[in-house]
Amino acid sequence: MEQYTIENIRNVVLLSHSGAGKTSLSEAMLFNTGAISRLGRVDEGTTTSDYDPDEVRRKISLNLSLLPCAWKKTKLNILDTPGYADFVGEVKSAIRVSEGAVIVVSAASGVEVGTEQVWKYCEEVGLPRFIFINKMDRENVDFQKVVDDVKVKFGAKCIPIQIAIGAHTTLQGIVDLMAMKAHTGSPGQEGEVPAAVNAQADSLHSSLVETIAGNDEVLIEKFLNDKPITPQELDNALRAGVTKGEIVPILTGSAAQNIGVNALMEAISVYLPSPGNGSVAVLDATGKTVKQAPAPEGPLAALVFKTSADPYVGKLTFFRVYNGAISSNSQIWNANKNEPERVGQLFLMRGKNQEAVAKIGTGDIGVVAKLNVTATGDTLCERDKVIKLAPIIFPEPVYSGAVMPRSKADLDKLGSSLNRIAEEDPTLRVRRDHDTSETIISGLGDTHLEVAVERMSRKFGVGVELKPPRVPYKETITAPAKGEHKHKKQSGGHGQYGHAMLELEPLPRGTGNEFVDRVVGGSIPRNYIPAVEKGVNEGFQEGVLAGYPVVDVRAIVYDGSFHPVDSSEICFKISGSQALKKGMEAGNPVLLEPIVNIKITVPENYTGDIMSDLNNKRARVQGMAPDGSSNIIEAQAPLAEVLRYNVSLKSITQGRGTYTYTFSHYEQVPTHITQKICAERVAEKEKEKAEKS
Repeated sequence: MEQYTIENIRNVVLLSHSGAGKTSLSEAMLFNTGAISRLGRVDEGTTTSDYDPDEVRRKISLNLSLLPCAWKKTKLNILDTPGYADFVGEVKSAIRVSEGAVIVVSAASGVEVGTEQVWKYCEEVGLPRFIFINKMDRENVDFQKVVDDVKVKFGAKCIPIQIAIGAHTTLQGIVDLMAMKAHTGSPGQEGEVPAAVNAQADSLHSSLVETIAGNDEVLIEKFLNDKPITPQELDNALRAGVTKGEIVPILTGSAAQNIGVNALMEAISVYLPSPGNGSVAVLDATGKTVKQAPAPEGPLAALVFKTSADPYVGKLTFFRVYNGAISSNSQIWNANKNEPERVGQLFLMRGKNQEAVAKIGTGDIGVVAKLNVTATGDTLCERDKVIKLAPIIFPEPVYSGAVMPRSKADLDKLGSSLNRIAEEDPTLRVRRDHDTSETIISGLGDTHLEVAVERMSRKFGVGVELKPPRVPYKETITAPAKGEHKHKKQSGGHGQYGHAMLELEPLPRGTGNEFVDRVVGGSIPRNYIPAVEKGVNEGFQEGVLAGYPVVDVRAIVYDGSFHPVDSSEICFKISGSQALKKGMEAGNPVLLEPIVNIKITVPENYTGDIMSDLNNKRARVQGMAPDGSSNIIEAQAPLAEVLRYNVSLKSITQGRGTYTYTFSHYEQVPTHITQKICAERVAEKEKEKAEKS
C-alpha cells in the first residue's frame, strides 16, 4: 500500500452492541475497495477481521482487528472491535488511537445496552462519530422508528444524512440527503431519487440544511434570508459540526447485502476528521496531560495500543504514530521503560495478513515484531528527544477465577503462559494468593476468563481448569485464654521432653500476630525460646475452627519446664504449637471474612433493585450520589457474597451497571454462616486427602 499524508488518513473505530454487524460491515468495506477478493461471512468463519480460532468458533469478535483499505485518495484504517462487554479493553484501545467512530445500530433491535455504552465512551473523549443503521434487509424493520429511538437516547444532534429506499426484500439502496442523489444496488449506482421516497427526502433535506446552518453563523443568516447555500458550503459546515461533536450524522444500509457501504466510506473520507485535525495527548513534567498539534516533521512519538503474543511469529506490537515517523531497521527509545528497542521490519496488518513497509508516518498505524521490553500503553520516541504520550485508561478487573493446572507438565509452563496472556490483554491480572495458595486470574467477566484459558491451551499448550477462588477466611480469638502442652516420650536411650505454657490475648483487628517472651527464672532455657516461637508461628498457619490462618493474636510464653538430657528444639517447637492450639480452643475462636468497599454505578430506575439485592448479600450501604442519569452506590459487603457480583449486576440492569471493589478489612462471620463454612472446609479437606491417597 502506498504512503499517505496525514490529511489523507482516517482512523475510524467501529463500535456497537454485540451482533449489530460491525464485522460484516468491515468485510464489505474491504471487498469494495479491492483489499480482499472474496466477501467473507461471520457465520462461516471466513471474515478477514475474525481470524482467531476462538472468534471463528464463537462467531463473535473477541479482539481488536486492524483493517486498512484505500477509498479513492484516502486511506481508511478501520478498527473492528468486539461488541461483547467483557472485551471492552479492546474497545478502549481502539478509541484511543482513532479520530472518528462509526456506531453501528441494528435496524431490527434498535439502540441496545452496548450501543449506550459505546456512545458514553465516545462522549468521554469527545470523539466525532456517525451512526450507521445496519440490517435494513431484515424483516419488520422501520428506519424512521430507529432514528426516533436514536434521537430519544442520544439527542437531537443525531440527524439523518441518508434514508433507506425500501426495507427487507424491497431494500434497493439509500438516498444521500446532502447531494439529493440515490445510490441503488450493490455496491451502489448513483441516480435520481425514486418517486416513492421523494417527498420524505425533500422534507428531511430541508431539516438537515436547517440543522447544519444552525451551527454556522454565516449559513444561518443565508438560511433565514432565503439565500442559496452551495453544496460545498453545506459540506464544510457539516464537517465542522461533526468535528466539534455538534452534529452526529445518521447513515443506513445493509452490510450483508453490501448496500450503503460505499456511501458510508465516502462520508467517512469527507466528514470525519483526519489525524491532522486531531491533537496529541502528551504528559508534561508534572504528569498532567496537555494537548499539542501533531507534528509530521517533529520528533517521533508513537503509542503502543495492542500487543499480540503469537507462538510462531513472536510478540507483535501495534502502534499509532502521532509525531514524526518510524522506519524499518532502526533504533528507537521506550520512554516508559527507559530502554532502547531495535525495530526490524515494519508491517501493515489486515486481519492476520502482513504487508511489509519501509516507513509508518504521522497519523498512520503499523505493526512491528519482537520488541523486547515494550508493552501496551508505552510510548516509542527518540532517545535524545523523549516524549511520553498519555496512556490508555483500562477498566479494572472485577471477576476472578483460580487457575488449576491439569498435569505436572502444565504446572511447569503455567507461570510463563499466564504472563504472556496478561501481556497481551491489559485488562487481565495474574497474582498468587498466599492465603489460599491459589493462582488467581482476574478479568472483566466469565467469558473473558474462559477465552483467556482457551487461548493459553491453543497458543502455549497449557491445560488448566478455572474454578471459583477460595475466600481467604481467617481465624482469631475473642477472649484471653491459656494453653499448655507437655511433649514427653520415652522409648529407650534419649527421650523427648518439652513443656511450654502460653497466654493468648486478642488484638485489635488488623494488628497481626505477636509473640512475647516473659519466661523468668530459667524454666525454659534461653536457647529453646526461639523453638517455642517457631512452633507458635507454625501454629498460626492453621486455626482450630476450619484450618484457616490465625490473625490478631498475641501469644505470651510465660512458663514451662525442661529436661537436661531429653529436651531439644524440636520438642519445644511441638510444645509451642500444641499449646497454641489448646489456647485457641479455649479463647472463644471465631471466623473472620474479608469485607470489600464496593462502588456501583447504575441507571436511576434500577437503584431500588440493586439496594434490595445488596441487602440479600449482607451488604451495608454507605451512601448514594447522583451522577447524571445514574446513581453511584457505595457499600461494604463480604467478599464471599460479591465474588460473582458481575453476574447479578448484569442480570438486574441488563448490562447497564458497572462496579469496582477494593479490600477494606476483616470482620467476624455470623455464627450460622460459620457453621456452614466449617462443614464445607472439613468436606474439602477429606476430599483432598482421598485424592492424594
